[in-house]
Amino acid sequence: MMPKLRKVLIADDEPMIREGIRDAIPWHELGMIVIGEAEDGEDALDLALHHQIDIILVDLNMPIMNGLALVGHLRERLPKCSVVIITGHDEFSYAQEAIRLQVDEYILKPVNPKQLKDILTKVCRKLEEVEAKEEQVHQATKHIRRNLTMLRERFCLEWVEGNVTEEEVREQLQFLQLPSDVPAWLALLRWPEIHTGASIMKDSDRQLLLFAIENMADELLRSYEHVCFRIPMGMVVMMVWGEASEKLFTDIELAVQSYLKLSVFVHAERITNGMDSIPAVFAECKSSVYAQAPISPVARRAKYIIREQYSDPALSLESAADTLQVSSGYLSRLMKQELGVSFTQLLTQTRIYRAVQLLNSTDLPIHDISEQVGYETQHYFSSAFKKVMGVSPNQYRKGFAFHNISSK
Repeated sequence: MMPKLRKVLIADDEPMIREGIRDAIPWHELGMIVIGEAEDGEDALDLALHHQIDIILVDLNMPIMNGLALVGHLRERLPKCSVVIITGHDEFSYAQEAIRLQVDEYILKPVNPKQLKDILTKVCRKLEEVEAKEEQVHQATKHIRRNLTMLRERFCLEWVEGNVTEEEVREQLQFLQLPSDVPAWLALLRWPEIHTGASIMKDSDRQLLLFAIENMADELLRSYEHVCFRIPMGMVVMMVWGEASEKLFTDIELAVQSYLKLSVFVHAERITNGMDSIPAVFAECKSSVYAQAPISPVARRAKYIIREQYSDPALSLESAADTLQVSSGYLSRLMKQELGVSFTQLLTQTRIYRAVQLLNSTDLPIHDISEQVGYETQHYFSSAFKKVMGVSPNQYRKGFAFHNISSK
């Protein structure tokens, strides 16, 4: 394969100068070819752009568009083109402007063929060096992109384990093309059965299933900027940026149960503090997935529905069962068995807990608070509040309440 020839354009308004330059240089010996000549700056610009030239030899004093104006246009539209100024104007102001426009070389007429040959050789070497560096960057970028997923996973593992400083985190986020801010969520999925039944399932089969769990989580997270990766002990870490909700992680848990027929636990924590809070949040997630009782995905989803929709007066056992595609009787029994409270009890506790927060932190009228926590009338709200707290909302606000309430 023949080496690439550098495309050269000669721009000078004097035919004899152009001819002299063309005939004085052994172009092929230098790995170059003259693709054209121009007698004014406008034609030179058209030819340069059309042929995407590598080198231009240009006179400063040309009609229509002078040499410096031409170089200015080339710097904007063909920035990689090397420029050699050839002129009879031995004036400092021209030299200054040429330097500002990053002209590669500056030579005065009459041109010495040997000097010009040396300059062209030098220019060609500089082009080769620039291209070699660009190729190195290109190859490095390709390599990084190919390994970007692995690099992200390794970094995020170091991050959650607390092995990097905040400054290193910010540098790596930029390098790995991840958002520069703190993730919105950190979640951990655990498959407890990976370490049970060794005689029944081969290790390779267990690893294959864990890989399938990770792929399913990754697919459900695809519309968010995220990093999803496996860690030992049958767990998958998920870091998610953007406006996600807790439902996203409940959906992952349900999907694994539905399609892979595996029982997994997912615990997600919203990240409200800075970069350095990530290890503590990770530890909390790990503690939670190990401590979780075997609550079914349906009961977990019902808890989520209550947390998200308690302010809707229409929310009921029946509407939740409808959403979960189970019967209301089944959902009621399941929640009583697994959570120790009925759907209605948990909904009431959640609403009253939120009402207490509003009574403590705002001056909203009781009527407005009752609407915000999902009660259609103030009377019904006051009655429910008194049953749970032992006093009316007005009495509570005046400081008569000593009843403790917790949201389950």
